[in-house]
Amino acid sequence: MAYLDEESFLLQSPTARRLFHEVAKDQPIFDYHCHLSPAEIATNHRWNNLADIWLGGDHYKWRLLRANGIDEEYITGSATPREKFQAWAETVPYTLRNPIHHWTHLELRRYFGIDTILGPDTADEIWEQANARLAEPDFCIHGILDKFKVRMVGTTDDPADPLLHHAAIQKSGIATKVLPTFRPDKAFQVDQPKAFDSWIEKLEEVTDTSIHHVSDLLQALQKRHDDFHAMGCRLSDHGLERCPALPCDDADASIIFDKARRGLPVTWEEKEKFCFFLMVFFGQQDASKGWTKQLHLGPFRNVNPRMSALLGPDSGFDTIGDERQGASLVTYLSTLANQGALPQVILYNINPRDNYLFAAMTGAFQDGTVPGKIQFGSGWWFMDQKDGMEQQLNALSATGLLSRFVGMLTDSRSFLSFPRHEYFRRILCNLIGSEADRGELPDDFEMLAKLVRDVCGGNAQRYFGF
Repeated sequence: MAYLDEESFLLQSPTARRLFHEVAKDQPIFDYHCHLSPAEIATNHRWNNLADIWLGGDHYKWRLLRANGIDEEYITGSATPREKFQAWAETVPYTLRNPIHHWTHLELRRYFGIDTILGPDTADEIWEQANARLAEPDFCIHGILDKFKVRMVGTTDDPADPLLHHAAIQKSGIATKVLPTFRPDKAFQVDQPKAFDSWIEKLEEVTDTSIHHVSDLLQALQKRHDDFHAMGCRLSDHGLERCPALPCDDADASIIFDKARRGLPVTWEEKEKFCFFLMVFFGQQDASKGWTKQLHLGPFRNVNPRMSALLGPDSGFDTIGDERQGASLVTYLSTLANQGALPQVILYNINPRDNYLFAAMTGAFQDGTVPGKIQFGSGWWFMDQKDGMEQQLNALSATGLLSRFVGMLTDSRSFLSFPRHEYFRRILCNLIGSEADRGELPDDFEMLAKLVRDVCGGNAQRYFGF
């Protein structure tokens, strides 16, 4: 069988192939969580060469380049774009069985019409063909979004961001709905006084207020929450090692905030309390506006201090964490539920150990008001590959309702990542179709097709109100 065969790649049964080609393949994309640049979308950015669009900022590839013994000069250093691309071409043959090998060649096919396998001997040919395609008028961000039928993009934005690029996008006439996501993680930096003060100054500027007390901080965050809502935002997001779980009242929060602002040391326990205080506040705000809260839990970030200091965050030096997630997550969700302030929630785990923990926990907090109100999110980061996606789908199916799942997202910084939706859809169709052909699901194509349509986009459209 040919590599990445269009008809049967990842599709191991007749019904699986039929579900993908007749139902899933042409469904629109709702990419409700990603890290794409609003500035680049606003300016309808174009790229100078293949290295620019393919390797810049992609820490998935950077990790593999380093693992292959490539010097940092050819990864994030001052080597020319062509030299960096050559280093990647020399690395790709060593990525067999890593999902990057699949994604690399799906991207070459879907964006550039190139079905040649990338390696050091084909690098020149692919470089020239791809760069020629990049020069064509429709190879711009708006053209890509249109080509892949991307109906919605949810970027990730700090409350101190003035959202000027989002305002420009809304005036541009672009067909894709591009909405901000409220990501207030920098509000938790009370143990890093310089970073916290710098962020507070930006928040003061964007809200035109002075922040001297914790009550001022809450008012400023409330204003930005309102501003984001007016810009179309309907999701928040938090990237945490685990949910904070130490109760904290207004008085304690005020003391901790004042210590941080004076540059005094804040203990681990005080930070935990302050984070819990803010997380409850954010949950209340999300519930009041009908937003969905996303909780990305579990990574150990910047674990290589020397390289992180040289290159900064999001450079490939994060890993799967092994924090205990269950008790603190129960404390947080139950606190909001007891207040009648539990919003729609999507839980994402990075450690496969927690699949059934998270999947089962969603069922304990459903309240009958919204189908699938509490969601077990798609395979995230290190779990964003065939085995991880199958594990997530199986855990969800075994403990809840796969039919109510809001589906896939890219969680990517790259505009070349939309074939990951195809990848997920093939895996989903294979799972459903193969079980049907084994007699484990009903031989009812329309019933199966409805499930596939809903998971590929229909559920997300309804759940988020897009």
